Amino acid sequence: MARDTGERDAAAARRQLRRVVGASVIGATIEWYDFFLYGIVAGIVFNKLFFPADDPVVSILLAYTTFAIGFVARPVGGLIFGHFGDKLGRKSMLIITLMIMGVATVAIGLLPTYAQIGIAAPILLLILRIAQGIGIGGEWGGAVLMAYEYAPENKRGFFASIPQIGLALGLCLASGVTALVSMLPEEQFMSWGWRVGFVGSVALILVGMYIRLNVHETPEFEQVKAENKAATIPFFVMLKEYPRNVLLGMGVRYIDGVFFNVFAVFSIVYLANYVKVPRTTALWLVTAAAFVMVFTIPMFGRLSDRWGRPRTYAVGSALLALSAFPAFWLMSTGSLPLIALGIIFPFGVLYAMCYGPEAALFSDLFDARVRYTGISFVYQFSGIVASGITPIIATYLLAQGGGSPWQVCAYVVFAALVSMLSAMAIRVPSPGALPSAHPERSADAVRQPAR
Repeated sequence: MARDTGERDAAAARRQLRRVVGASVIGATIEWYDFFLYGIVAGIVFNKLFFPADDPVVSILLAYTTFAIGFVARPVGGLIFGHFGDKLGRKSMLIITLMIMGVATVAIGLLPTYAQIGIAAPILLLILRIAQGIGIGGEWGGAVLMAYEYAPENKRGFFASIPQIGLALGLCLASGVTALVSMLPEEQFMSWGWRVGFVGSVALILVGMYIRLNVHETPEFEQVKAENKAATIPFFVMLKEYPRNVLLGMGVRYIDGVFFNVFAVFSIVYLANYVKVPRTTALWLVTAAAFVMVFTIPMFGRLSDRWGRPRTYAVGSALLALSAFPAFWLMSTGSLPLIALGIIFPFGVLYAMCYGPEAALFSDLFDARVRYTGISFVYQFSGIVASGITPIIATYLLAQGGGSPWQVCAYVVFAALVSMLSAMAIRVPSPGALPSAHPERSADAVRQPAR
């Protein structure tokens, strides 16, 4: 009888884990779709409809500035929802962030242009982009924690990587939808076609909301609450007990943001404006790379359970550094098969070696009392530099180089080296071991070499 009860409990736990992981990846997909749709459209639509200027480079830079503002807002969302996520629970925060993101995205799709309402158009667009940033800032930490804290300790790299697939699926959907509507005549695309992806996201949001309402809180948070160990102000506890982990985590994040935005956002503008590849073709190539990531992200997440997450991330960063110049050389040839290779392999395969283990790596750095706040702060605050201003930097470097991408590649290499060294400096327990409440002060953690 006891054995039957144990088997039923184990089966129920597995079902709950599958439900939690499914809810996390679907919700993350919706959130990233909404966020990336803006980034893709910014350099091909918003620069003309909301930021018209005599110099096209200025228009693109203004459009990318509102793109960057979303990343500035993300730490605010991370701190707000991280704080309440560590005090009140992960689940309720995820429902609120999904609503914020959804309303802002649909509103962008309905927004009048500069020609229709003048200066109010870019101002309203900026406000809605800030709302998007706050939403995704609170979303990411909660989504990955739901999977990480439910997973068996020796499989946390794999299960925490599954919500990371939401980034690939969201990018795939965003670039795919934009590619489809880009097939419309240019006048129709600029008039109403680009709006379809924004307004249509309401259907995804309703599905995501239904799923998230039917999951339970994580066992680790329930234990913290039951033992009355919740931090009064998680942010202050994080800074006091984990300063080294915070700094190293932000260093690790650098190449993730730079590489992603160079290949997913900037490359589309580079291929369309300088290599003269049709915009639709560039979008489909990014979509193909994102589809490949759906499979490579969990593969490298699982590898991190065996190798150790710092070592996996450090090797991935080194490979990204080595790939930058060859990738843009392939793109600059103008040959479609070579361009496809230059985008799909480094972005779809090598990038996943960093992004797959990243969620579990950051979660390993903090205990459950401050984990939502810690991983949200590390990921979102560093994203201002790593992600938000990367398209602006890349556009400026490209203009300075007269259309040559080599300065952009050098910037990618620099970011990769910073992340590689940061990953090598991280000290966490070996895969499968339960992190101590204070890993920075744990003798075992400090004495172990980075794995």
